Amino acid sequence: MILDSPRLPIWGRTLVDEEKIIEQLDLIRLSLPEAFREADAIARHKEEIFLEAEQYAQEIIETADRRAAQIMNESGIVRQAEMQAQQIRQRVQQECESIREQTIAEIDRMRRQAQQELEEMQRMALAECEQIQAGADDYADRTLQEMEMQMAEMLRIIRNGRQQIQVDSTVRRDPGMPQRR
Repeated sequence: MILDSPRLPIWGRTLVDEEKIIEQLDLIRLSLPEAFREADAIARHKEEIFLEAEQYAQEIIETADRRAAQIMNESGIVRQAEMQAQQIRQRVQQECESIREQTIAEIDRMRRQAQQELEEMQRMALAECEQIQAGADDYADRTLQEMEMQMAEMLRIIRNGRQQIQVDSTVRRDPGMPQRR
């Protein structure tokens, strides 16, 4: 944007379109909520995974219960069927707990990463704003300094002109003085 902006050859400066810079800053500001939306989507995805895991566990338990009932009916060994069902339940609960812990860890990692990216984007936006402000301050200072020098030169010319007028009017008032031509 700066390279494409028009240059002022007299001062060696570039004019930057304030509205375009503000638009760019707005785009940065608007992109920050996207990171929050992504984190929210991840949290919702976690809930879906938990529901799926619970549903999966329920299906395994129901399958185990059916199998245990079948074994009991076929062989009459109730105790063995109950032990197997209990082991399956424990294994499913362990798997669910493991999946839950992994999901929570992944969500926390993604949340931290999103937070770091957000903070980095904020730091970059602030640094860019400070650079723009410093550039604008430098430009204004140089412009005012050049104007001051030009006005000082104009003031010097005006004083010289007034002195010349005073000398000329003194000469015209005193007829005994030789006149300059």
